[in-house]
Amino acid sequence: MSEKRIAWAITGGGHILEECVEELLNCKRVDVFLSRAGEEVLRMYNLDARISVPKIRIYQETKPSSPVVVRLFGGTYSVLVVAPATSNSVAKFVYGISDTLATNLFAQSGKSRIPVIVYPTDLVPVATSVGPRGESFKVYPRPIDLENTAKLRSFAGVTVVSDRKELEHCLAAYA
Repeated sequence: MSEKRIAWAITGGGHILEECVEELLNCKRVDVFLSRAGEEVLRMYNLDARISVPKIRIYQETKPSSPVVVRLFGGTYSVLVVAPATSNSVAKFVYGISDTLATNLFAQSGKSRIPVIVYPTDLVPVATSVGPRGESFKVYPRPIDLENTAKLRSFAGVTVVSDRKELEHCLAAYA
């Protein structure tokens, strides 16, 4: 029996994207699931080529029903990582909306009892972010975004990480 893989979903967040890509490249057995927005933001930040390597299988959002999520039920994956997770995706996780590849993966992981690690883009009231051209700017998440992140922390089977070091620590259990 082969070792289980890590399922890694990328949503449309540019904030923390590069550090998330660096972490996923450190994984030995990883499949990347790109939402349409995730695919777009990877291109904007010129990171798409970095994940296009032989050891990584890439699945793109092609159909509204996200039929590729059936892979979660075959025992292929030990964990789902959603990193970065936008405020939109986090809100959908919290309120049970499954209308994108990332939100379908999250829902089906819960239904199949696969642990989930989420690294949200909105963690603190003020953050410094880097844009696609390397420019730095301040980001001020809305109170509702911070509330949704807090709510997600209470979900059984879900670990919300607050920084790259915590993500790396959580991933070590599945490497």
